[in-house]
Amino acid sequence: MCNFNKNDDETKAFIALFLQKSAQSIGGVNFFLALLESMKSNRPNALLQKNCEINSDRATLSWNKVIFKDKFEVLEAILLAHKSAEKPNFNILEEPNQKRRKKILNMVRTLAPIEFIVKPTDKEDGGGFEFKVFEKIEDDYVKINPIFVALFFCSTEFSKKALKYSV
Repeated sequence: MCNFNKNDDETKAFIALFLQKSAQSIGGVNFFLALLESMKSNRPNALLQKNCEINSDRATLSWNKVIFKDKFEVLEAILLAHKSAEKPNFNILEEPNQKRRKKILNMVRTLAPIEFIVKPTDKEDGGGFEFKVFEKIEDDYVKINPIFVALFFCSTEFSKKALKYSV
């Protein structure tokens, strides 16, 4: 998942196009990378910020709901289990243990309404962009948004590769 080269061509193209357009919507690649560095500098993870906001010199990332550590730990465990997986389009509900499956379902219900909004500091740099935690939520299938994973869990090098990727 966090190895750009192991993603299928469709996922690579999706991530690359989204990140390239996102970078342009906040003023360019350098502003985008500065925001990523601001996100990575937060410990233990930017998602656990109580004020639901991360600022860089030229952009602001905000979201509409506090994410508590218990939900974050469930999400992180899922992502760590699949971080170097060959199949990037995995269903997070494929969990044989019923107790863990219930925790995953509760985490999905909690995080599904959260929307992340990135806006440039200067309105002339662009209109910004938005994304959610999950790309697809159906009855028995939940897919994590690869953009969310790229921004919050993958290295900056992953994003740099995606920004250089040509479709």
